[in-house]
Formats: sequence, C-alpha cells, structure tokens
Amino acid sequence: MKAPKSLRLHIGIFGRRNVGKSSLLNALTRQQVSIVSDVAGTTTDPVEKPMELLPLGPVLFIDTAGVDDVGALGEMRVEKTRKVIDRTDVGVIVAEAGKWNDFEQAMVDELGKRNVPAIVVFNKSDLAEGKMGTVPSGAVLAEGHDRNSPGVSDRVPEATAEHERKLRDSGVRVVRTAAPKGEGILALREALIASAPEEFVNPPAIVGDLLPSGGLAVLVVPIDKEAPRGRLIQPQVQTIRDLLDNDAYCMVVKERELRDALLRLNRKPDIVVTDSQAFLKVAGDTPKDVKLTSFSILFARFKGDLVEMVRGATAIERLKPGDRVLVAESCTHHPIGDDIGRVKIPRWLTQYVGGKLEFTTHQGHDFPEDLSSYKLVIHCGACMTNRRAVLNRVARCRDQGVPITNYGLTIAYSLGIFERALEPFPAALEVYRERKAAR
Repeated sequence: MKAPKSLRLHIGIFGRRNVGKSSLLNALTRQQVSIVSDVAGTTTDPVEKPMELLPLGPVLFIDTAGVDDVGALGEMRVEKTRKVIDRTDVGVIVAEAGKWNDFEQAMVDELGKRNVPAIVVFNKSDLAEGKMGTVPSGAVLAEGHDRNSPGVSDRVPEATAEHERKLRDSGVRVVRTAAPKGEGILALREALIASAPEEFVNPPAIVGDLLPSGGLAVLVVPIDKEAPRGRLIQPQVQTIRDLLDNDAYCMVVKERELRDALLRLNRKPDIVVTDSQAFLKVAGDTPKDVKLTSFSILFARFKGDLVEMVRGATAIERLKPGDRVLVAESCTHHPIGDDIGRVKIPRWLTQYVGGKLEFTTHQGHDFPEDLSSYKLVIHCGACMTNRRAVLNRVARCRDQGVPITNYGLTIAYSLGIFERALEPFPAALEVYRERKAAR
C-alpha cells in the first residue's frame, strides 16, 4: 500500500510563468506529469505527483501555477498557489538563469519566515544570454557537488553568478539546471535530500513513546457508517504501525467489548486509546489507574501543537450563545447524518455553553485568511494533511489572537473528562491546570 499524502514530504515548486517549473517536475519524476508548453500560464491548478525519493522515501511534488498570473482567473490560480505554500516542507523556487527580481527574493523571504528550507533553481541555464562570469571556488550547487560535477558548467551569466553568491551567503542552496536535457537534475535531487527537515527524517512517535518496550496498548475502534468498508481509518492504522515500530503490543476492540477485553487480560494495559466519539463510555469502562486518551488527541501532538491546542480548548469556557466557531476539516468526505464535525461536536458544545452557537465548516485546503470573526477554531485530527499545514494554521490563529483546538480535545472538554484525557501528556496537563487555577 502506498504511503498516504499526509506522511509524505511535501515539495512545492514555485516561480513565475514560463520559467520551466513543469519541465523541471517532469525531469525530476522521469514522467510527463505536467503539460509543458511555450505558452505562459499552461499550468492552471496545482499538480501533485507522489513518488519515492530515496533515501528519504515517500514525497509529494506539487507543481504550481505561475504566481505572476494576471486577470480574474489568474488571481484565483495565484490564491491556490499561496495555499500550497501553507503545506510545503521544502520549497523549490525556479527562476530563469540570469533573472532575479523582487518576486523571487520575496518567495525566499516568505519561506524563510516560515522556517521552510528553500532551494533556488536557475533553470534554462543553457539558453541564458549576457556577459559570462566564472562561478567562484566553493560555489556548490548542492552539498557534495562542485563545479566539476556532471552537467555543471563553471561558465554562467555574470548576473546569475552574483545572485548565487548572495543566496549562498544567506544559507540558501542553489542549483543550475537545463531541465529538458536533464542537466543539473541529479544535483537538485541531492539538494532536496539534504534539505529535508529533521522531523521528516526522524519522525516523532504517535504513541510509542508513551509506553515501555513490550508495553500494551488497547485501541478502541468503533465501527460506524463513516468507517471505510473493509478498512480502518488512517489514525488507527498509523497508530498500530507506530506501536509495532516501538516494540509494543496492541489489542484492538470495539467500544462494546472493551470491558470484557480488559477482564480477560492478565495485566493492565499501559494505555487505552479510543475514538473520541466513544470517549464517555470508554472512560467509564477503563480503570482509573490506566492512562486514557484518544486518537485525535494523539494526532494533536503528532500533526500539530498539543500544548497550544490545549490552551485553545480552554476558550470553550468563554464561549457565549451567538459566538462564531470555525470547524476545519482536512479531508473532503461526504458527511453522514450524525457527522462528528457538523452534528455531534456542535450538539455537545451547545449543551455545554447553554445556547446556540454559529458554526462554519471549511474543508480540504480551504482555510480563511481572516479569522477575526471567530471565537474558536476546532480542527479535525488532520490525518489527511501534513504537519506543516496544521502548524501554519496554528500560527495563523496565534497571530490573529484566535484560539485553536481539535476534535478530540473539544469532545473531552465538553464531556468533562479533559484532565483524564491529558494524563499521558504531563506538559499539556500542567498548562491546563495553570489556566484552570488562573480563572
């Protein structure tokens, strides 16, 4: 089975129209992924291509429309490109050799502000005209490549050489390519590998660090109408794999069988993890001296910022009837009659607040730029998107002073079992207790 997009390194390819972004992607993947044309603006929507980039493993290349597109449709394309930046782990900025302007520098600055590694590619280096200069000694195109590397010329446009020097001095990797000829592609692949964030190379655990080697986790998995036929949902599958990777055991049961399953064990489990929708029943059936949390809360830590989302959950205490709440879903599933984000959470929060709240739902990559009208943002578990996208949303909420939390934390808070659900996470629990004491 292929790795899901949410666990792939997201590599965004950005640049003006007609600088060769699509040609570059085709050369990298060795496939005709994107349409290539001399007509500017051929790529209209982001084009995604999952592949294996060894030794990193699964990655997702995203080819974007030119961010200098014009007209009403052009602005819509540019907006889609901006949304790609939100989920980009490594940014590739493509420019024509010898051409570097405020736009390209602004892209480097934007990625730097977000702590996203950037690689600048001067493409069409074989077609560049102008006064030629020599790349100085040490002007590497990627770590481990010098000017004697295959496909690398030490004679480049003087303007390009100057831009390379300035970028290199600021810590940005630079590669020169002639994509249709395959020149510089190996150097670019190695630059991508070298730029991968540490958390992708050595990803954090989902749950395996919460129990000892040889420990036992009981996973409570309700089977309802939203469960895919013949399969488990992504958080459940990924949690099972994480336990195996960390040399732990796991038992998988439905909520109705939990009490009997625990009685059959000859030792207590180290932790019980439940689907958030079954939180109340599972809390009642799990002994008080056994740690309990939910898949969604695990993913608040794995995909986002658990401490910040715990702070956000305390804003539920301040909600008043009539307040606006944004529900953000990372996938675009078709909701059922008792959908968790559209029905259950609104019902539980309404009961907790004691009056009607105004809920707005956004799906997929659609997330508002202006959050000022909302008193709270409630995010899903984010199993279908990558960590970078969630952290950017958390940062946007923080910058605008809007609290953000997620499904599992919201459910635990509204059902009165918040402290118990946070017991496996001492730092987050301490933050909650400090906030509680300050009220």
